[in-house]
Amino acid sequence: MVTILILLLLVFGFLWLKLPFKNWLITSLVVLSVTMIFGITNLFLSLVFIVIFSVMMVLLYFLPDIRKQFVSARLFSMVKRMMPPISQTERDAIDAGTVWWDAELFSGNPNWKVLFNAKTPGLTKAEQAFMDGPVEQLCAMTDDWQITYELNDLPDAVWDFIKNNNFFGLNAAKEYGGLAFSAYAQSCIVQKLATRSGTVAVTVMVPNSLGPAELLLHYGTDQQKAHYLPRLASGEEVPCFGLTNPWAGSDAVGMPDCGVVCKGKYKGKSVLGFRVNWEKRYITLGPVATLLGLAFKAYDPDHLLGPERELGITCALVPTKTKGVLIGRRHLPLNGSFQNGPNWGKDVFIPMQWIIGGQEKVGQGWRMLMESLAAGRGISLPAAAAGAAKVSARTSGAYARIREQFGIEIGKFEGIEEVLARIGGLTYLLDSGRILMTTALSLGQKPAVMSAIVKQQCTDLSRRVINDAMDLHGGKGICMGPGNYLARIYQQIPIGITVEGANILTRSLIIFGQGAMRCHPYLLKEIQAVSMPDAAEGLEQFDEAIVGHIEHITSNKMRSFGYGLSRGWLAKGSGQGLIKKHSRTIEHLSAGFAWLADITLFSLGGDLKRKEMLSGRFADVMSNLYLASAALKRFKDTGEPENDAPLADWACQYALYQAQQALDGILRNYPNRTFGRLLRLVVFPGGRYLHMPADTLSHAVSDLLQTPGGARDRLTQDMYISTDTDDIIAQLESAFELMVETRDLRKRLKKSAQEPTETQNYTDWLKQLVKQKVITKEESSLLSQTRTMVRKVIDVDDFD
Repeated sequence: MVTILILLLLVFGFLWLKLPFKNWLITSLVVLSVTMIFGITNLFLSLVFIVIFSVMMVLLYFLPDIRKQFVSARLFSMVKRMMPPISQTERDAIDAGTVWWDAELFSGNPNWKVLFNAKTPGLTKAEQAFMDGPVEQLCAMTDDWQITYELNDLPDAVWDFIKNNNFFGLNAAKEYGGLAFSAYAQSCIVQKLATRSGTVAVTVMVPNSLGPAELLLHYGTDQQKAHYLPRLASGEEVPCFGLTNPWAGSDAVGMPDCGVVCKGKYKGKSVLGFRVNWEKRYITLGPVATLLGLAFKAYDPDHLLGPERELGITCALVPTKTKGVLIGRRHLPLNGSFQNGPNWGKDVFIPMQWIIGGQEKVGQGWRMLMESLAAGRGISLPAAAAGAAKVSARTSGAYARIREQFGIEIGKFEGIEEVLARIGGLTYLLDSGRILMTTALSLGQKPAVMSAIVKQQCTDLSRRVINDAMDLHGGKGICMGPGNYLARIYQQIPIGITVEGANILTRSLIIFGQGAMRCHPYLLKEIQAVSMPDAAEGLEQFDEAIVGHIEHITSNKMRSFGYGLSRGWLAKGSGQGLIKKHSRTIEHLSAGFAWLADITLFSLGGDLKRKEMLSGRFADVMSNLYLASAALKRFKDTGEPENDAPLADWACQYALYQAQQALDGILRNYPNRTFGRLLRLVVFPGGRYLHMPADTLSHAVSDLLQTPGGARDRLTQDMYISTDTDDIIAQLESAFELMVETRDLRKRLKKSAQEPTETQNYTDWLKQLVKQKVITKEESSLLSQTRTMVRKVIDVDDFD
């Protein structure tokens, strides 16, 4: 018993002091030897652990040749046999982008300084002026009902305004006529537009994310940039990008679209290029585009470029008026009025100078797309999702305050409070994820894994928020018309879930699959080592990586066990109060996740690619740890305002509970159930201890959404609220403010049993109260104004 106690103390000391693994091994050997000599610990158990630790010490640090021959070489051969073949496109996806905070979470020992010392971006004076000027004006001139049900397109005036004010050149450099705005500014712009009209937001965001401009900025030749970027920024050229083929949607690398290297005529001269045939669909802005970005597979059967026949995916710029290009009719994605449709190409000759980046970039299209997608989908789709959630949160809180049933505001019912808390907490959570992603981009990162997380999580959480908002609004939410501020969001929310990597695929294949390769501190090095053509050099590099990997996996095992047994108390965490509590929990779950991921990767090897349910649960753990840490950073960066604490606390409790349950799901469904039970002893040695937010916390969040003030305004920051008194959301805000202002007056009347009779109308009743001097004329006017405004809001549209 004493021996076990001393071993536990050694583990706890390792965790608390955060000793390097080598130092801990030496300390453990000394302590066990001394206690054994003096008879304090059990002789047999002490000797067993002394032998184990001594072998580890010798092999890891003192006899590298023996280690290499008897340990590393065998592991090298085993990994080589287990590892499935990796295609070039998979290699391109793995190599694309960078890692940042996601790698810290995957390490099992996150360094909080990396997160909290990173400066959260803000808007520059020019960016704020653009938000206050053109963005505000564009929102004001937008009527989403007219766009959708009268025109099925943007009005000409809106198209002209977008083009004339450089909305297509948000990210282009100033030397090319663009605005050179930051990722954060682009996110805020798209978010605000999305609170007004999904069609306007999509029209603006596509040219600034995945499209010709983004690819040209990073990979285009100087000549291509000089010619096209000014025309794209000014709106003279309208871009689109064709990737999806009817036979290859999510499996973009399986597209049959192909181009063969040949010679053809261009401007009267015989030049080298590609003869390309393609069929694309779901192409946003396609029906009105003048410049088509195109992805196709390049082949060189006559070896005009070199010895290789299959050159890989290639990206080109094709003017849509080129002979052989056919622009199809429009799709109608969930009644969305943004331009979207198919296009085809039949024997289209594309000269080499139309290849993005020129001839030297032939075959590099997939890597280019992966890197561009990492930035693009990390900005636009989370921003649109956050905009939708903010509209839902602000309007639901107000509506719950003004709508009365059974003589009381519906926001006082616990069933409604539960829904409002979920709306508020999830909005805070997903918006925190959006902001942290723009922080990474502002640091120069291209975080492919983080962008997959925020795309999948923000769009999915936004769907939950809008579903709850629709339930709360009841009949008001389901009757279409100019007075319905939720239905268009509700209709279009699945679009964001589907595009730029469908959420099912992103969750089950990409987040953990790419995350394990990119974020793990040693795995990619080991895979690269076993893939090297020179086996001797490969073994040398593998041996170096495996030493670090053994230290890594052993340390995480102790961290997971110690933190789990102490329910996070042994973890140091960061900060104070709420931040301290949740950062400790993140450290525990991160260690358990990292250790379990290592064990699973080793035990299943290449079979893990086919265990998509398991991979999806690993993705859930990583995603929710990211979201919880994003919420903590947001809370800290905003000065830890007391009024925001319920939102941050609810968001973290929710995300960390989801992470815990995902880990539990992995263990419950482990391929070898007995092994899964043994793994549980390390991940949850003291059992699961996290729970969903308590009712008292949900009540506090619900109350924040129904109360005017800083917390509500910060939660829904950058939501467009019209000053037009005929605008339905402006009317809702007015009714909300009036209900708050008249609350005490209405309570006083109710307490004194002052209510109109069944046959008495409201106006006559107010006159009677004034006559009886129960209320003043001013109070009567205020109550009348409140009732009129509430009625305007709760009314629904009707048609011939």
